[in-house]
Parts: sequence; structure tokens; C-alpha cells
Amino acid sequence: MQKEENMKVLKDVKVGEKATVRRLHGEGPTKRRIMDMGITKGVEILVRKVAPLGDPMELNVRGYELSIRKADAEMIEVEE
Repeated sequence: MQKEENMKVLKDVKVGEKATVRRLHGEGPTKRRIMDMGITKGVEILVRKVAPLGDPMELNVRGYELSIRKADAEMIEVEE
């Protein structure tokens, strides 16, 4: 995936900050898995924790807690 200059992805969001999903990148099964976890366009995400090495990230999405890998977080374009 080619990252645009001003594009912000979920991996860049700091602990305690909220962001809104703008767009999902990725193909087929990977994109479908992210959507099946409840991460879809327009949804608000709160970053709760990030593991010491950055993997995984713990999120609050639609009222539940979710952990995702850094690689998946890079495919989720967000705006604050």
C-alpha cells in the first residue's frame, strides 16, 4: 500500500485518543476480517493501550474491546 503524505492510519493514533475510520485499505480476506471485527467506515475508535513493541494495539470499537496487529492497523485510514 502506498501511503499518501497527509494520510493518517490507525497505527499513528496515540493512546487515549479517538479517531474515526475514513477508509479501509487491503484486499479480499484481510479487508473482510477487519470489517467483521466491526471496523467500518465512519466508526469511532478509541486507542486504549499499545504493547511495548507496538504489537498488538488494544482498541474500543462499538462498545467492546478489540486487539489488532500493527499490520492491520496500518490498513485503516482514520481522521481525528
